[in-house]
Amino acid sequence: MDKKKMKLLSIGLVTGLINGLFGSGGGTIVVPALVFLLNVNDYKAHATAISIILPLSIISTIIYFANNSIPFKVVLPVTIGGMVGSYIGAKTLNKIPITILRKIFGGVIIYTAIRMIWK
Repeated sequence: MDKKKMKLLSIGLVTGLINGLFGSGGGTIVVPALVFLLNVNDYKAHATAISIILPLSIISTIIYFANNSIPFKVVLPVTIGGMVGSYIGAKTLNKIPITILRKIFGGVIIYTAIRMIWK
């Protein structure tokens, strides 16, 4: 197996592990890994991360559902809002310059990390 395929499988393994443990990972792991380890264009890395989230989330959802861990009263309203936000974000992605996109993405990750550490 060549180096690129090994990197892709490793990125997938780490992403799946993080997704299963924390309920996220598509963007926080895949985007920087694709951009900085494999030199994938930022826009394509973000789009790729989104496409990776679905199968990972399906597997995690099945396991969480089997363990009765999903509060369904929360799922529907957040899903509706998320679908609207996803549509707007996907339509907007290519209109944001890469330098701004990186700053927004990095800022969100840093802000989220700080909040999680202090709360």
